[in-house]
Amino acid sequence: MSGGLYTQLLDLACGAFLLAAVIVLWMSELTMIVRVFALQGVALAAIAVLLGAHEERWDLVGVGVGVGLLRAGVLPYLMRRALAALADDRAHSEEARETQPLVNVAASLLTAALLTLLAYAVARPLTELHPTPATRALPVGLAVVLIGFFVLVTRRRALAQVVGFLLLDNGITATAFLATSGVPLIVELGVSFDVLLAVLVLQILTTRVREAFGTTDIDDLRELHD
Repeated sequence: MSGGLYTQLLDLACGAFLLAAVIVLWMSELTMIVRVFALQGVALAAIAVLLGAHEERWDLVGVGVGVGLLRAGVLPYLMRRALAALADDRAHSEEARETQPLVNVAASLLTAALLTLLAYAVARPLTELHPTPATRALPVGLAVVLIGFFVLVTRRRALAQVVGFLLLDNGITATAFLATSGVPLIVELGVSFDVLLAVLVLQILTTRVREAFGTTDIDDLRELHD
């Protein structure tokens, strides 16, 4: 793979990775948010595969394929199952839609732009130390980390907060790939299984909370506590 083609494809994958995080802030339907998250998983896998192919590291290519299967396949499937359970229950069908985030769409998109600028400012000293196509894309991973944290703290539905947690994890994974040209296979497998276990626990917990209190809206649960 030529250097120019590698750089263009890596920039395209990183751009799609960041765009998916921004689109999550714009969408209100949780079903669409899950689909966008799956597409971000594809972009994350493409980043790892491109890095591995460029450096002729087939273990990293294998890590990229595994990341794609987990982040674009298994995790979205689990979230779709949780949404389907909500949609089948008429009493809770409205929870399949993120109707009232704590921050409106316009303010969320503006915040995403500011967080992206902050990520580029913070990462600039790091990219100047060793300027390569991978390190120049490092701010993208940091921006997705910040956007994921923003989603986590501003969404009211428990499932939407799970998506924020997964965006945060995707950003951390992308940052590791871009900063170190990949991580050992055993490390990525361990982290991926931890994430999968966390999502399974959160899905079970969300189901139990909905069955016990009739809602997964954070504000409603806080009122019950008060």
